[in-house]
Amino acid sequence: MGFRIRALSRLLLQVLFFISLESAKAEDFYNISNVGSGKQERTCNLFEGKWVFDPSLPLYESSSCPFIDPEFNCQKYGRPDRSYLKYTWKPDFCDLPRFDGLELLRRWRGKKIMFVGDSLSLNMWQSLTCMIRASAPKTKTSIVRRESVSTVIFQDYGVSLLLYRTPFLVDVVKERIGRVLKLDSIEGGSVWKGMDVLIFNSWHWWTHTGRSQPWDYVQVGNTVRKDMDRLEAFYQGLTTWARWVEMNVDPTKTRVIFQGISPTHYEGKDWNQPKRSCNGESVPLSGSLYPAGTPPAAEILKRVLSRMRKPVFLLDITTLSQLRKDAHPSTYSGEHGRDCSHWCLPGLPDTWNELLYAAFTM
Repeated sequence: MGFRIRALSRLLLQVLFFISLESAKAEDFYNISNVGSGKQERTCNLFEGKWVFDPSLPLYESSSCPFIDPEFNCQKYGRPDRSYLKYTWKPDFCDLPRFDGLELLRRWRGKKIMFVGDSLSLNMWQSLTCMIRASAPKTKTSIVRRESVSTVIFQDYGVSLLLYRTPFLVDVVKERIGRVLKLDSIEGGSVWKGMDVLIFNSWHWWTHTGRSQPWDYVQVGNTVRKDMDRLEAFYQGLTTWARWVEMNVDPTKTRVIFQGISPTHYEGKDWNQPKRSCNGESVPLSGSLYPAGTPPAAEILKRVLSRMRKPVFLLDITTLSQLRKDAHPSTYSGEHGRDCSHWCLPGLPDTWNELLYAAFTM
């Protein structure tokens, strides 16, 4: 009887948790810095639109950029088509400004910009370094790779683009019992201080189980568990991250951006083709809506941001990325197997960085 009561209690808590997410109004989800000014703010949502063919793309070639990891270099590993390189994002009521790496270097002169997160942060960080290098090919660059932090420096402008690898944002600590995911601890955040721009990301690793799961136990306060509902864990981890931002970020000195939830395309049923995956896909989905709808993780992220007092710009890439079932490495990622999680470079992350550029220039 006691076991049934505990099980029913856990189920009730989960139901109440998701009801709280669903009941929130759309406007409650956004605590963000506005893009644009005046009348444009009311009409231009950069994240609502469609994909259109653009023969002038890509902005760079993978063979000319030294910063791309092999698993993202789809052309190197024999991807036969190039159509996925030729699509640009067109917002419904405005145009994205053309990316200008020199202008970004001028705006960021002497500044430190840090990406904080998992391999999707790596994807975006490498894309941005390639885009800037293509815009400013004569600018001297250097790269330093360390265990948790990698840095590309554009020396003529004193601009440092850093990447700090931390899949959960909160800490994973080796203890006597094993690796413990601590949902209320961010000791690693000390490295993030002193940056001019912080671009966060997390979600990709929260659903991993079995051998690919990088922790053995999960801890909240003094309670240590073998496992817990992953969406609830994500919510608690993000809440800890939000508390860190509130306590440690001065908005007059540091701009905070959250990269948003990057989708996967392993299950074709999500776009009404149940026998498909990202393998062999060569064109985006048409229109502006994704059949499977918004993933719960994206709703949780918006809910957490809505409760924050400090300004955070949500780079809301989820829906536009859901439409790009064609842009994954799939089988063209070297020895990494079928990859429907990450993205080819050049490719979709370039659009994420065009949206980032818009956030700084519009």
